[in-house]
Amino acid sequence: MAMVCLSDFEAYAKKYLPKIAWDYFAAGADDCTTRDENILAYKRIRFRPRMLRDVSVMDIRTKILGSEISFPVGIAPTGFHQLAWPDGEKSTARAARAMNTCYIASTYSTCTLEEISAAAPGGLRWFQLYIHRNRAASQQLVQRAEALGFQGLVLTADLPYTGKRRDDVRNGFRLPPHMKVKNLERAFEVCKMSLLDPSVTWNDIYWLRSLTRLPIIIKGILTREDAELAVRHGVQGIIVSNHGGRQLDEGPATIDALVEVVEAVRGRVEVYVDGGIRKGSDVLKALALGAKCVFIGRPALWGLAYKGEEGLQDVLRILQDEFRLSMALAGCASVSEIGQHLVQFSKL
Repeated sequence: MAMVCLSDFEAYAKKYLPKIAWDYFAAGADDCTTRDENILAYKRIRFRPRMLRDVSVMDIRTKILGSEISFPVGIAPTGFHQLAWPDGEKSTARAARAMNTCYIASTYSTCTLEEISAAAPGGLRWFQLYIHRNRAASQQLVQRAEALGFQGLVLTADLPYTGKRRDDVRNGFRLPPHMKVKNLERAFEVCKMSLLDPSVTWNDIYWLRSLTRLPIIIKGILTREDAELAVRHGVQGIIVSNHGGRQLDEGPATIDALVEVVEAVRGRVEVYVDGGIRKGSDVLKALALGAKCVFIGRPALWGLAYKGEEGLQDVLRILQDEFRLSMALAGCASVSEIGQHLVQFSKL
């Protein structure tokens, strides 16, 4: 079967992954309204393409926090990659390096930070952190990541407790016995999410800044009020995210929340977005509305499920080609030419 678009990889993953793994990756909270709205919201945005612009030479590169990437799509932090492919996060790191883009490794990786780092030396990697009740263990993770050459620290802010994902409850989801949450093995019982610290506040950003010189990116912001607080607390980036619709159901789609956040920060920090990106044209819409880069979650896992590192590279390459084509057809020869003039919200 020819893999032509990201939904081909989704269909493959749904067919061949064990049901418990597919359900875990696909799950949204409660009725899955927000999960599905993340995708539907892109369909309500229309292009205003410009004609007769010289697009014979295209430049789709961009920079995030000063590091150049080959195109504005990175890999969002997701847990338990070995559920999709035996080499897990090592394959993810290799694919990201091969495509010269950013990979955000999750606290809940099934490979250690050391294994991820060794798999793709020189790759652009950020580390995503959940702050646990055991602060010493969280501190150690941050310092390990910095020592291993990770270049950014991504604090996930939208998970004081885990959202109710009905299929996981029905399936009694647990990692298979041969898999471990490797970075937490010594400090915690595997997969016991109740050890997340629900008392985390904005003041903990000051605590993180005291531990590391890494730039701090905060993930999970959906409102202008929190965007303002993020800037005030000295973060370097914001990822507009609703955790793929896995936390609070019936919140806004991320592409809708992006506009509010971008307006609030007024260029003081970089803004990124994840959730619902399925085509290169979605990437173009997100950049037109002010995102510096987008991050993909589930599609990366579908690529891994298809053919590991090679499958994930295929997913990224398809997005890259579609993004380049959408840019050209909209009349943009470089990322710097993309702006809000390119899009309008449908009246439907």
